[in-house]
Amino acid sequence: MESLTIYMTKGGPLMWVLLVFSVAGVAVILERGMVYLSYGFAPDRWLDRVLKEVEAGRIDGAREMAARCRHPVARVVEVYLENLGRPAKVRVDNVKRAGALVLESVERRLRVLAAISHLAPLVGLLGTVTGMVVAFAGIEGLQGAPKPSDLAGGIWEALLTTVFGLLVAIPCMAAYHAYDSVADKIARRMELAVTALDDVLQPSCSTACPVGSTTLAQRTETAGDFNSVA
Repeated sequence: MESLTIYMTKGGPLMWVLLVFSVAGVAVILERGMVYLSYGFAPDRWLDRVLKEVEAGRIDGAREMAARCRHPVARVVEVYLENLGRPAKVRVDNVKRAGALVLESVERRLRVLAAISHLAPLVGLLGTVTGMVVAFAGIEGLQGAPKPSDLAGGIWEALLTTVFGLLVAIPCMAAYHAYDSVADKIARRMELAVTALDDVLQPSCSTACPVGSTTLAQRTETAGDFNSVA
């Protein structure tokens, strides 16, 4: 711990900025990891059970299954089933709205990880450049020819911020891409759930039931902004 404090001091004030980035990054990684683990299951098997309930005509039972489940797919299924008796356009709009809100919740704080992974190396590079400027300015003021140790000491201290910036950015970038893939998978499963419900309920719909082809394309349309972080 003492050596870390020495490195932080020698690296300059930007080392403390990077330390704040690292704390924020670790907090987001742990928080998002716990949220995704709390979903607790692969939605495909759960969706199969819901579809069997719907096929058997037990809509209320399927709706209760969705209400008890914490997975984001269940929220879309629940809204779909709650709006079965409403006009097709209203049902489509409500499912779109629910899907957008669910995706926003799933992708919450991922922008923080993306920002840290981009900014940390730049802050580290800035610290290195300013450190080199200070080191060479100090050497210029020396009387006589500078010794190699005079130059080496300033350089390694200046490089500390670059090293620390990369150490902060790499885990944040890895976590961002991993979590973003989880969000993509959830979005695809939400669309699959809607299209599967369309297929099951299509024969009994008096008007247009299909919403799957237009509902959760918001990963690239309505929610496309979320996926453009990187």
